Amino acid sequence: MASTATTTTAASTTNGGPIENKATAEHCIFCFETLLSHFDGEGSARQPAPTFANALCPLFVTWKKRSSRGGDFRLRGCIGTLEPRDLHGALTQYTLISALKDRRFPPIEAKEMPTLECTVSLLTNFESNLAWDAWDVGVHGMIIEFDDPKHGSFRGGSYSATYLPEVAHQQGWNKQECIDSLIQKAGYYGEATAEIRKSLRLTRYQSSLCSMTYAEYEAAIAGRP
Repeated sequence: MASTATTTTAASTTNGGPIENKATAEHCIFCFETLLSHFDGEGSARQPAPTFANALCPLFVTWKKRSSRGGDFRLRGCIGTLEPRDLHGALTQYTLISALKDRRFPPIEAKEMPTLECTVSLLTNFESNLAWDAWDVGVHGMIIEFDDPKHGSFRGGSYSATYLPEVAHQQGWNKQECIDSLIQKAGYYGEATAEIRKSLRLTRYQSSLCSMTYAEYEAAIAGRP
């Protein structure tokens, strides 16, 4: 039975260019097998070897869990890097970090595996020094950096945060709502004023992502020797 993993490429309509590295079902399969191997323990026969091409790129791994009542998946862990990394090594690393060390959540347990969905996001096309609203919902992720308006960076009041391209669309936010939420995510709990938005140093980027549930993972490997 073939996998029905969902692959999405965020293609920019404004100065974006082609996506360099595309996330595929093989990336998600690798993540599931890496996490299963971790739960199997040292010497696991399921320790995966990459079947996809290596590359240097920033990436994120996101785990979601289907609610106990069924229906939508809810965030269970999401961690990655905005710096280009060796994909073979970094995907192993961030599979485990996002599943086990996201401080917002308790570590994922082996018994949760059948309820999980994995998403791999490969990031590309970074454009810096843009205005706070120079991005498109559903197309771009963004990184913001700014200084505390009262103290500046000299006294350590510097902030930064990022949202992946799919976040604003999934949350139903417009640009201002998304940026104001991102300001809070950065750890700034004052009011997100027009002055702060204007002061932001914004970098936008695109991504290719692939999502796969555990059931889809099992189906994808069913015919393997």
